Order: sequence, then structure tokens, then C-alpha cells
Amino acid sequence: MSTVVHLFALLTGALEPLLAGSATAVAIVVATVCVRALLHPLARAGARAEKARARLAPRTAELRRRYAEDPERLRRALLELHAGEGVSPAAGCLPMLAQLPVFFVMYRLFTAERVGGEPNELLEDRLGAAPLGGVYADALGAGGPFGAQGLVYLALFAVIAAVAAWTYRRARAAAARMEVPGAPGLAGVLPLLSFGTLVTAAFVPLAAGLYLATTTAWTAVERALLHRDRDRDDRAGNAG
Repeated sequence: MSTVVHLFALLTGALEPLLAGSATAVAIVVATVCVRALLHPLARAGARAEKARARLAPRTAELRRRYAEDPERLRRALLELHAGEGVSPAAGCLPMLAQLPVFFVMYRLFTAERVGGEPNELLEDRLGAAPLGGVYADALGAGGPFGAQGLVYLALFAVIAAVAAWTYRRARAAAARMEVPGAPGLAGVLPLLSFGTLVTAAFVPLAAGLYLATTTAWTAVERALLHRDRDRDDRAGNAG
């Protein structure tokens, strides 16, 4: 952990001459972008797998209909179908799973009072009036939702909510395309997970919330670019 703190301090120090008191907050954004750039190959693999699953949806639906009374046979048939087409059911989850250690490190960085036996100086850094190690409840106690600290959180929540709403619309359309008989609620439930980030941001340190805002915005743009050909086909189909 002390090594991570040292590296993060170096990045903050490099940004400080230009950004002064906002250097640490910007360093979080920069570090998040670097991590997501490194994970981009996993995202591309996930996008290919998702497109393959969409292509296989009619055959998947047929298997579900054929083996509706035999769950074990259905499971084997689906595995054989995916293996035959070179599709990994877990590929779409890899980018999210790979980010979990990064999120936990960010959480730990801004909650630990001491690192390597020394006081954690990162806890003193701020984004505007709000300390990066604080949580929304602290801001409410320091002036309410419209106080100096509360406004910082409201701006953060607005960004996350805007990204979640856009992601919700896209995810709802994607889930509907993947809908199969026997799972009628799937298209309505999965897109709602986009708003889970907004709830999480209200309970984690501001630094972790800033990480969440950055990574969800990256994900939204990344998915839009990776799936732009499918979106174009959907618009053409709707126009027809």
C-alpha cells in the first residue's frame, strides 16, 4: 500500500504546479483513465462475445424451448453451442472484475489513517470544499446538501446519474435484443444496475466516488464506440 501511495503522490506532485489544490482529484481521474486504457483489450473481447451471443440468440431460444423440462441437458447444450462458436460466457464480465482490485485500493487509500506507519496525507486533500477522504454523510453534517461540501457531491451525483441514464437506455435496448423465452423480466431488470453506482457513490469516500464517475463515463463511451456498428444496424432496421 505504501508503494501505491508513493506512486500516487508522485503523480499528484507532477500535476500540482498546474492544478494546485485540485491536483489529487485530477490525479484520481488520470490514474483511472490509465487503468481503463490498460483494460481496453478485455473490453474489446467482451464486446466481441456480446455480439456473438446476440448472433446466437435465436439458437439459444430454440435450445431453451427444446430442453425446457431438462435443465441439465439445456446447460450442456448451451455450453456446447458457446464452445463451438468460440464464445466465452464470462468474457463480458472480465473488465468489471478486473477493476474491483483498483476500486478497493482507491477505497483503502482514502480511508486508512496511517500508511506504512506514517499519517496518510492524502486524507487532507480536497475537491473544492470537500475532503477526498470524506463521505456524503459528512457533507450533510457540515452544511447540508446545498452547503459548500454538499454541492461538490451533488455535482458528482449529477455526472453519475447522467451517465447511468444514458447507459440505462442503451442497456435496456441491448437486453431486449438478448431476451429469450423463460426470462421475461431480464430486459427490465438488468439495465437498472446502471444506477447502482449512484447509490454506491453516496456511501464511499469522495475519492472512490470520483473514481466511479470516471470509470462509468469511460465505460459508456467505450461501449458506444465498440457497438457503433450494431447501433447503426438498429437505426437502419427501425427506419425500415
